Amino acid sequence: MKNENPVSAPHSTEPRHSSGLKATVVVVNWNGGAFLERCLTALMAQTVNPHEIILLDNGSSDGSVEIVRRFPSVRVMALDQNTGFARGNNLASDAALQESEWIALINPDAFAEPRWLEALLAAAESHAGFDVFGSKLVNASNPSILDGAGDAYHASGLVWRVGHGTLAPTSSACEHEVFSPCAAAALYRRDALRKIGGFDEDYFCYVEDVDLGFRLRLAGYRCLYVPQSVAHHVGSGTTGGQHSDFAVYHGHRNLVWTFVKNMPGFLLWLLLPLHVLLNLASIIWFASLGRGGVILRAKRDALLGLPKTWRKRQYIQETRVASIGEIWRQLDKRILTTRLSRRAP
Repeated sequence: MKNENPVSAPHSTEPRHSSGLKATVVVVNWNGGAFLERCLTALMAQTVNPHEIILLDNGSSDGSVEIVRRFPSVRVMALDQNTGFARGNNLASDAALQESEWIALINPDAFAEPRWLEALLAAAESHAGFDVFGSKLVNASNPSILDGAGDAYHASGLVWRVGHGTLAPTSSACEHEVFSPCAAAALYRRDALRKIGGFDEDYFCYVEDVDLGFRLRLAGYRCLYVPQSVAHHVGSGTTGGQHSDFAVYHGHRNLVWTFVKNMPGFLLWLLLPLHVLLNLASIIWFASLGRGGVILRAKRDALLGLPKTWRKRQYIQETRVASIGEIWRQLDKRILTTRLSRRAP
């Protein structure tokens, strides 16, 4: 790993506000050069200054590091290979300044509005019962369309971003609890991340944020959706899109691991038939689209990884704080519809 000192960025004309909380903002990048300047310029324009900004570059070959050199206040951690979104965030979070009590994550293809960080930190100051905070994501090409208002976790193990593809509310929505945040733009208490070991690096990317959110919830932490914290999100900007083979493989492999690792107690066995049905339906669906190869590889590798996943489960469940009833109440239990099923990775 090597550190580089990049060079200058425009200053914000927005009024600056102070916050008693210190947050390190982490951007994990891999060949996101097409988005980086806009992403970092938006971070420079925040009404509350981040305590620091770390950009971890996962061995990009598109000149990303050269782009970051225009922003001298950004600390660069440049790796020589792609270690994945999960490990990249862990490395950057571990390297954050010790005074930072909070870790804010934002994707290189997410562009924060000026009060993005201010709203997250204000929520953290106002809601002592919460340790994780999610932003409102809107479509970067059409901000009237919602990209997500937190993540939902279905009793079957299906995951999706709440409200994805629907019209964004025109009025100010209220803060409310959600299952977990989308890590494209979110704030985490640093001690909470340390306690549960951060992201699961075996995931590489996709569903790793839902898995993290599930483990945080099992450890007794709760997540608040903060609609005043807004970021414009392209989505899968560097991985070929949400329906690429790369996304389908990692998303559907990691769905299985997340369910097996985290579903507590008898809920695992109660809901296992529904989870198996979800996986069979996924195989049939993708096979009907001529993509049977990638979905079968995903499920095969999910099964091959189950012994290791089960060992992780044993530790997670032994240290669980949340009751089975608390987890049950947070699961989405609606009957699956075609519309919902299309929101799987």
